[in-house]
Amino acid sequence: MIAEFVGLLTIIAAIWTWRVDQRRWMRGLTIGAVLGVIIQGVLGGLTVLNFLPPAISTAHGTVGQTMFCVLAAIAVFTSRSWIDEPAEKISRKDAKPLLRHCWMLIGFLYIQLILGAAFRHVWTKWGPPGSNQWPVHKIIHSFLYPHILNALFVSALVLYVSLRAITKHSNIAHLRRPAIWMLILLITQLLLGVAAYVVRVVQGVNESQPTMSLVAVTVTHLAVGALILASTVVLTIQAYRHTGDPASVIPFNRREVATA
Repeated sequence: MIAEFVGLLTIIAAIWTWRVDQRRWMRGLTIGAVLGVIIQGVLGGLTVLNFLPPAISTAHGTVGQTMFCVLAAIAVFTSRSWIDEPAEKISRKDAKPLLRHCWMLIGFLYIQLILGAAFRHVWTKWGPPGSNQWPVHKIIHSFLYPHILNALFVSALVLYVSLRAITKHSNIAHLRRPAIWMLILLITQLLLGVAAYVVRVVQGVNESQPTMSLVAVTVTHLAVGALILASTVVLTIQAYRHTGDPASVIPFNRREVATA
């Protein structure tokens, strides 16, 4: 029911954009959002019909977080602050390493997302207790350990990107705010990661059904991860916008917005 409501809201946003926003790229973005919701619905249906196959379930989770980022980007592009020219800008020399590491962080976050989803769904589908298809050690070595190792890279990149934005560009609120949130979310996510390991691998290894604590920690861990990814996307967009002439980086026409 919630998924259907999200899909309905996305369709309404797309129709509304076509009615009031003259920017062609914004219209295209909202069409992409609607198509993404449709793909997400198809993957969700296949997941249910096939009783949680790990590959489809992992794809379902990945597309879901991608759609969350797309909707976050639409919120940024349609905000009042987007219409006005940035008062502060970053030189291209300073922006280049920030943007490069932002894209690196997005890439490693997707790897982290895929590894985490694969571990969770393989464990649920073929893992313990009493499974002969995927023994505990095989699941942990194949998905959990790479997930933990990649978490170290992600943490280092989050620290670098956020601290660089805060220290070098503290005068730009649109860069400072998402960077601060990334730090807060990183600390929260690391604590949730430890908690998820304890309730699933240590305490819940022999549980035939997921406990309430396992469900709560897993869902919260997934939600905070989505917020980190979306915050990184927003920071990347704002870094582009505040680099030199925004119109040369992102297709944006103030006159088109003014006539909307």
